[in-house]
Amino acid sequence: MSKAIIEKPGLLVALIAVQLLCTAFFLWDVVEDFRSGAFFGPAPVYATTEALAAVSLGLAVVVELHILRGLMRRKAQLETQVSVASGALSDVISAHFDAWTLTPAERDVALFAIKGFSIAETAKLRGAAEGTVKSQLNAVYRKADVQGRGALLGLLIDDLVAAPLIGAAKG
Repeated sequence: MSKAIIEKPGLLVALIAVQLLCTAFFLWDVVEDFRSGAFFGPAPVYATTEALAAVSLGLAVVVELHILRGLMRRKAQLETQVSVASGALSDVISAHFDAWTLTPAERDVALFAIKGFSIAETAKLRGAAEGTVKSQLNAVYRKADVQGRGALLGLLIDDLVAAPLIGAAKG
């Protein structure tokens, strides 16, 4: 439920609007009770309780608006961090591919390997023979000086984790 509220805050805003209408109605009723002397007549407990309920509902709306604003701000921060991380990973991969002087075909094969595709899947997607993909992937591993896919991923992730993403987001 909270994920849906963060992704679609319109529902929560609509509920808050209904609460605001209820608050306005109750406040209007309290004012009418006050004008009619209900606070001073035979049943002041009812009028006082109604006034406290209206004020409490109004305060709840203020708190909900504050929480909603905080959630929306946090969502924006997280989206920024994900965007920065995505861009940073792309930059790290590109920098390594350039340093290793990978050919365009080796870059493609390396990206498929990083994304977790098997050799057969990569060959099918590239329209190449599995032997060709294996050869290109071995060239990537040799140029990267790693033993396999796990070591390749580890190398890229180590460089990504080493850089502070928050500082990159502010810059």
